[in-house]
Amino acid sequence: MSPNPLSAAVIGLSESQPLAQAIAQHAGLPLLPIEERAFEGGEFKLRPLESVRGRTLFVVQSLAATEDAPTPLRLLRLLFLLQGLRDAGAGSRTVLLPYFAFARKDRRTQLRDPVSARYVAELLETAGCGCLIGLDVHNPAAFDNAFRIPTIHLSALPMLAEHFLLQSPADTALTVVSPDVGGIKRAQIFRELLTARSARDVGLAFVEKRRARGVVSGGVLAGEIGGQTAIVLDDLCATGGTLVRAAASCLEQGATAIHVAVTHAPLSTGLSSLAAAKCITSITLTDSVGAALSIPPDDSRAQRIVTLPIGVLFGQTVRRMLSGEPVSPLLERWPV
Repeated sequence: MSPNPLSAAVIGLSESQPLAQAIAQHAGLPLLPIEERAFEGGEFKLRPLESVRGRTLFVVQSLAATEDAPTPLRLLRLLFLLQGLRDAGAGSRTVLLPYFAFARKDRRTQLRDPVSARYVAELLETAGCGCLIGLDVHNPAAFDNAFRIPTIHLSALPMLAEHFLLQSPADTALTVVSPDVGGIKRAQIFRELLTARSARDVGLAFVEKRRARGVVSGGVLAGEIGGQTAIVLDDLCATGGTLVRAAASCLEQGATAIHVAVTHAPLSTGLSSLAAAKCITSITLTDSVGAALSIPPDDSRAQRIVTLPIGVLFGQTVRRMLSGEPVSPLLERWPV
C-alpha cells in the first residue's frame, strides 16, 4: 500500500527545509508550502498555503541552533506551527525531530534541577503533537518516559555500521570505543551490528571520564586497543573535548587508526575541534542538524569528514507508518 499524496504530506519550517525536502522525496509525499513572515521585535507569522483539513501531516524541525535561528526560537516556531495546523483542522500531526535539544537534561542530579526533556515533551503535546519521531536521543528510556504520546526512536547506528564495513577490509581488526561509561550500551549495540553484518570478532572498550563542577578529567582506557582500528562512537559532539580525549587515549594505547562516529554535531566549534585533532583518521556524522561546519573543498580536513544523509531514514519511516509496515527493521540493518 503506497501513501496517498492527497491526504498525507510533509511540512517543514525554513530552517529545516533541506531535511524536509529529502524526507518528502523518500517518503513519496508532497512538501506543503507555508508562508513565513517576520515582524519587528522578533515576532513572526506561519501559515500553510494549502488546505490541511483532515490531512495527515509530518512536521519537520531540527532544534540545533544557528546564528539566525537559536534553539529557543526554533522550538517556539515549531510550537506555533503545530498549534496553527490544529486550528486549521489538520487530521494528525507527527513531529519529525532529527535533533532533540534539551534531551541531555532528562533527570535531576542536584536539588531543584529542572527536567528539561519532560518540559519540552509537555509543550509539544499541548501544542497538538500526536506522535514524535526522534533520532539517537541521549537517553532512549528517558525519551520514552518523557512523553505521553506515541514515540518512535530511530537510530543512525545501522547506517554508520554499513559505512564502516564498506570502508574497512575484511581482515581489519575493529574495536568500538565508548568515550565515557554512559555510552557503553550504545557501543555494545554498535558492536553487535558490526558483528552481525560481517561475522568479525569486534572488540569493545571504553574511556573513563569524570565530571565535577563543569571540569572533565580522566582518560584511562579500559579494553584492548593495541594494533586495532578504533571507532570512537557517541550520540553527540558538542565541544568535541570528550571525543578528542578518547581518541588520544586510543593512540597512546597503540591503535593503528582512529575513526570518530557521531549522529549529531550541533555546534561548529565541536566539529572544528575534531577536524583539528591530528590523531583522528576520519569523522563520520549525519546531517541531522544541517551544515554544521563549512570547510573549503581544497582544505585537507574536508577529506576526513563524511556526512551521511538521514532524510532517507526518516522518509522510509514515514512510508512504513502510512503503509502499516513495521519500523523495527530500520533499527536492525541498513539498507533495508
